[in-house]
Amino acid sequence: MGNEGVVRGRRRWETWAMTVDAAQTAGERLHDLLLSDRELTGFLDDLAALSAAELAVDAPVLCGFTLRRAKRNSAVGSSSAEARAMDETQAGFDDGPCMEAQRSGRLISVEDVLTEERWPEYMAEVRRHGVRSALAVPLELDGSAGAAMNVYAREPRAFDDAAVSRALAYAGLAGKTLRVALRIAVHAESAEHRRRAMESRTAIDIATGILMVQMGCGQQEAVAMLKRLASDRNTKLVRLAEDIVVSVGGRGPVASFED
Repeated sequence: MGNEGVVRGRRRWETWAMTVDAAQTAGERLHDLLLSDRELTGFLDDLAALSAAELAVDAPVLCGFTLRRAKRNSAVGSSSAEARAMDETQAGFDDGPCMEAQRSGRLISVEDVLTEERWPEYMAEVRRHGVRSALAVPLELDGSAGAAMNVYAREPRAFDDAAVSRALAYAGLAGKTLRVALRIAVHAESAEHRRRAMESRTAIDIATGILMVQMGCGQQEAVAMLKRLASDRNTKLVRLAEDIVVSVGGRGPVASFED
């Protein structure tokens, strides 16, 4: 999601937030957010926007979340286009306070960006955005996934002991919410994989039937013929099957199944 997506997510969150009772606790707001969004990248942006509002006690802050899952690209959620630029740069370098917090499980504090000597390439990018201090808090997730929350401030030494305590307490709630969001995402992805598998199976079965009729052969012979043709043409079996179905019926197969 680019800058336009971040803006849309922020507007969606602001519109939704206006309807939320101000007396709600942070946990209740996170719960409502979880119920309002099912797509993971959009959820991360909305989570970052909510988190920036929750943690802006003494002064405005920017917030971002970096998520890593096994065999998948890193996902970034940000409260603004500026926060996204810094988080994506950090993910690109694979180095920075958020990356270290995620890997080590420790809170990482940057008191003043101008004098910080760690992560020099990333710090140079942060300085361009006028940020002076940052806090990176690891989140506890299940399995092989890892995540951290970045909080940026435009004043040096913005995160005193009280601010750190608030961030740690809030990160505990955010981590629980993100764990549930990940479980929902895994379920949705599994359903999509099953749908694609059913469509592939449908195409192969229909193409097999077409060959059986056209060639006057049995099922095993038709399947063997399909595999041989796919190998000869250096194409996937399902793609060849779809081409055969389209060439005969003018449209691809539609799988009928219940999730």
